[in-house]
Amino acid sequence: MTTVLDDEPHDAALNMAIDETLLRTATQPTLRIYRWARPALSFGYFGKWSEAAEIAAGRDIVRRWTGGGIVPHGEDFTFSLIVPRSEPFSRASPGESYRAIHECVAQAIGNSSLAIATAPGVSASCFANPVQHDVLIANRKVAGGAQRRAKYGLLHQGSIQTSDDATHLSAALIRVFSSRSTAVPLAAGTRSTAATVAREKYATGGWTRRVM
Repeated sequence: MTTVLDDEPHDAALNMAIDETLLRTATQPTLRIYRWARPALSFGYFGKWSEAAEIAAGRDIVRRWTGGGIVPHGEDFTFSLIVPRSEPFSRASPGESYRAIHECVAQAIGNSSLAIATAPGVSASCFANPVQHDVLIANRKVAGGAQRRAKYGLLHQGSIQTSDDATHLSAALIRVFSSRSTAVPLAAGTRSTAATVAREKYATGGWTRRVM
């Protein structure tokens, strides 16, 4: 596994574009751990911009390529897992892959468990609505994720909303995902390509405010 330690905080559109670029180009399982330049709010591919805008409170808003609800960013621990199509895990069912990934997340956090069932939806906010296999501490959702399956493979975008030290959590997450991981910085070519994707897609009103 390759671990991309993306230490430079990016704006919301660029963060989404980097994940998409990695999905299109990765040749082996890749874990990316990253930060946000400004407080942001992401919402799922099929979500409504109007619902995100109602609670944004000045945060940057971006539509994800993955599904799911509304997620606040800036103080959370954010990661993505990219699994190329050549890997059998990329073809696991959504439920199976979600469970397996969150078992690793729960192990990294410690003192947590997985939700055994999906709770009734109460809002568009992702963390107000635990679904099966989300990570819980004392029955409160602390980690969730959203996925995208494409011809390139599987993209899982995850958010962990705890007060755990980010450096410790990074090391723990890398350790549980793979016993053999090579840490690399974000490649300049990946960032350059992603900047174009961000400008032409994720930063546009046509993408963010589109009606699904």
